[in-house]
Amino acid sequence: MLLALLLCYAGFTTLCLSTDRHHGALLHSKPSSGQRLALRLGGWLLLSVSIWPAVRAAGWSQGLVEWCAVLMCSALLLVLLLPYRPRLALILAGASLLASPVAAIALL
Repeated sequence: MLLALLLCYAGFTTLCLSTDRHHGALLHSKPSSGQRLALRLGGWLLLSVSIWPAVRAAGWSQGLVEWCAVLMCSALLLVLLLPYRPRLALILAGASLLASPVAAIALL
């Protein structure tokens, strides 16, 4: 479940960065249309890939339920961090992307 959590958090943060408001608050610039498209595609890709470890760990029936819980937890974490600690939210997203391969190897 750790891999699913890491991928979901990174995916939501990437989707968050595709908006002008959050991109400006976190990176102090506005994304170009190409960057916006790439961030959206990357975010949705990370969220869709995050289903795999949840289903692999617990099967389709229980895995999808656990994946929905992980989605909610990662979104809640991001929503709580953005107004108060935006830099920490960005740092955690980078750390989750760096830790994802280690969690994937541990899953195998």
